[in-house]
Amino acid sequence: QVQLVESGGGLVQAGGSLSLSCAASGRTFTWYTMGWFRQVPGKEREFVAAISWSAGRTYYADSVKGRFTISRDSAKNTVYLQMNNLKPEDTAVYYCAAQRLLRWGSQDVADFSSWGQGTQVTVSS
Repeated sequence: QVQLVESGGGLVQAGGSLSLSCAASGRTFTWYTMGWFRQVPGKEREFVAAISWSAGRTYYADSVKGRFTISRDSAKNTVYLQMNNLKPEDTAVYYCAAQRLLRWGSQDVADFSSWGQGTQVTVSS
């Protein structure tokens, strides 16, 4: 069973940076795609970024391109989300997700079967 534990959320001023981590366990992740999503109360969970575990290929939501970077450290079984130039509209609970043999390029919440508990990111104006 895949287990995902996020950390690194917090409060930051607009224009600042935060780095989120997702510690993954329970599987060998060679064929997995790891993703980050975010959710604001009352709104649907939305895709942020994804990375293939083996090759390190990435794709992003248009809203974060050029500001956020997803990466992974295979030795530590950890996925990261570096967030720069944060905006108040980036405020949300951020979730780590994982899926084996994901259809590449998917941004659909329903395509990911494993989820972490989330970490709050708040950006003040």
